[in-house]
Amino acid sequence: MRTHELSRRQARRIAIRAQLLDDTTHSDLLDVVWSLTLLQVDQTAAVAPSADLVLWSRMGSAYRPDDLQSALAERRLVELDMMIRPSEDLALYRAEMAGWPGEGPPGWMEDVVAWVEANDACRRDILERLAAAGPLPSRNLPDTCVVPWRSSGWNDHRNVSRMLTQLARRGEVAVSGRRGRERLWDLADRVFPHDDAVPAGDALHLRHERLLGALGIARTRGVGGAGEPAVVKGVPGVWRVDPMQLDDEFEGRTALLSPLDRLVFDRKRMAELFEFDYQLEMYKPAATRRWGYWALPVLHHDRLVGKVDATADRAAGVLRVDAVHEDVPFTAAMRSGVRTELADLARWLGLTLG
Repeated sequence: MRTHELSRRQARRIAIRAQLLDDTTHSDLLDVVWSLTLLQVDQTAAVAPSADLVLWSRMGSAYRPDDLQSALAERRLVELDMMIRPSEDLALYRAEMAGWPGEGPPGWMEDVVAWVEANDACRRDILERLAAAGPLPSRNLPDTCVVPWRSSGWNDHRNVSRMLTQLARRGEVAVSGRRGRERLWDLADRVFPHDDAVPAGDALHLRHERLLGALGIARTRGVGGAGEPAVVKGVPGVWRVDPMQLDDEFEGRTALLSPLDRLVFDRKRMAELFEFDYQLEMYKPAATRRWGYWALPVLHHDRLVGKVDATADRAAGVLRVDAVHEDVPFTAAMRSGVRTELADLARWLGLTLG
């Protein structure tokens, strides 16, 4: 199999087109999520929750957050490990769940397995409570652990939430819905579709193919042997590319992205292909932030060109734009594109642009 030789521009265009961020109209929510494979669940609403921003950046005003909630309620989409996925993809994870923790788990996982085994009575108490009264939030589930969870400090003694995480990975419980920001848990058999599991080896290969289709181009460590080998001029190492994305046709546009958008989420890949400097700064002290609490990366055609520091002030009914950071001097087309996107975002949020 020959190795494809790509320029950075070609690699960027492949990534943008695969992520549905080229100048193509998208109007079907389920088709978009299928193509992206997942939406990360994050409730930070400085502008809007990340999943909503990701869908808005692909669908514009055709997307309504209520549509996402309806798809989840109807089980056309499901939440797994803080990711929203097409329900059909659950078959690709069932074998892994059934085989938890897997063959030869890493050393840290051995401690987790030992903790779950030591607290098997608590596990059974949680399952019994859910069977009788689910769906329930974690605060309504019994903590009968005899060995407390210990970590570096953040999760110390959060026994029920840690147990639920492992039970979800075992395929015993699942997120049934949300009440505000609070997850509601239930038995997985009452939440997930009853599709047959795909054998583990086949499932991993299909997951790699699905992921590469969503990314367009990726390092081998994330997608295994999916796609075909490629090198990117000026970037060391070998990549894997989706051959379906090798078409040179490309029409770009201006888009404002969630800080957790898949185009920028892998910061190393982002830097290698887009030569773009970006960090999510919400966890930094305000005085040390360069771009803002929830700064939105700006995509213009096949380049990431800046960030917009914006905040949705819902009490005042205003989308406040505190700063527009230009990584390169903006052209008139870039400025116009950003202004148009901000106006569209404000309208979609039901706010005025301030």
